[in-house]
Amino acid sequence: MSEKTLVLVKPDGVRRGLVGQILSRFEAKGFTIVAANLRTLDKQTADQHYAEHVEKGWYGELREFITSGPLLSLILEGDQAIEVVRLMVGATDGRKAAPGTVRGDFSLSNQENLIHASDSAESAAREIALFFPEL
Repeated sequence: MSEKTLVLVKPDGVRRGLVGQILSRFEAKGFTIVAANLRTLDKQTADQHYAEHVEKGWYGELREFITSGPLLSLILEGDQAIEVVRLMVGATDGRKAAPGTVRGDFSLSNQENLIHASDSAESAAREIALFFPEL
């Protein structure tokens, strides 16, 4: 079943020059890049994206991080894209993520963990509409 998912290469991934290596993993797996956009998030978009976390005590640090520099937003499409991309990304905490995953291979942090991927069909639809309203 072909589906679409949103992926963000976060500011730390862009800053560290990992965009090419990360994208090549998804391309090698067989996913199609449907859309891509390099931009720096404003605080309002960050708040919309992380709406379920805005009231949490640690959210201020997350907002500062996600708006700290450019990120690459992508729509990937392919067979079971949401589930497979999440498996490829790895556990949220890069220190605990399995080797072979993006975070397991490149991240040593829970917050600066390089990448975001939609966690459900509902989240993917909402996030794609937020980051790519023209589609």
